[in-house]
Amino acid sequence: MDTGSTVVLTGVGAKGQVGEVVARAFADVGASLVLVDRTTTNVAERAAEITAGGGSARGYACDLTDADALSSLVDEVRRNHGDGLRALVHMAGGFAMSGPVAESSLDVWQRQIAINLTTAFLTTRAFLPMLRNEKGAIVLFASEAALPGATGANRSAYAVAKSGVVTLMRSIANEERKNGVRANAVAPSSIRTAANIGAMGENARYVEREEVAAVVTFLCSDAASAISGELLPLT
Repeated sequence: MDTGSTVVLTGVGAKGQVGEVVARAFADVGASLVLVDRTTTNVAERAAEITAGGGSARGYACDLTDADALSSLVDEVRRNHGDGLRALVHMAGGFAMSGPVAESSLDVWQRQIAINLTTAFLTTRAFLPMLRNEKGAIVLFASEAALPGATGANRSAYAVAKSGVVTLMRSIANEERKNGVRANAVAPSSIRTAANIGAMGENARYVEREEVAAVVTFLCSDAASAISGELLPLT
């Protein structure tokens, strides 16, 4: 990746989450970072940490379930960073148990679809014109819940949403091949984040945040120029 290449990273908010380390990894290779999260304070803090370390980053707050808000975000990114985008990494989302389907809540179902699948659809759709200008790369975040053999029991809403992310990625990869845009997804099991440690304890089996960052930056690099439409498990 060329120094100064613009990279959009969503879900870079609260400290201790995976986006924090992924952002640092892109900054280390000289990317100019566009960090996006729902919360202005959190994303501004992550951007300040990057710039304090000598990197280039600017934070933006946006509700990625809102198509109009995303359109405004893209306009602002264009004004501040130019028309080309080298990579989009969509990490925004969230997890909630939904319980057995027979007893599950419609609110949980709708929320999981919205924050995991709808945000992925709207965000990639909004930034695709900029990605085409740079023949850029997209990385979406699925989950081990979307891998073959996963039962989805008691978390059907989350599993369906993440399975939809995989299908979305493959659709984009095929549609955008003619435009030089690549799309891939990662499917991690539980990542060692502050939220997961708080929920499952320090001694659970985790994928390290640095491992995730290494795979994501590789998928966005020139070394992965022939890779598109792939789902990479991280366990």
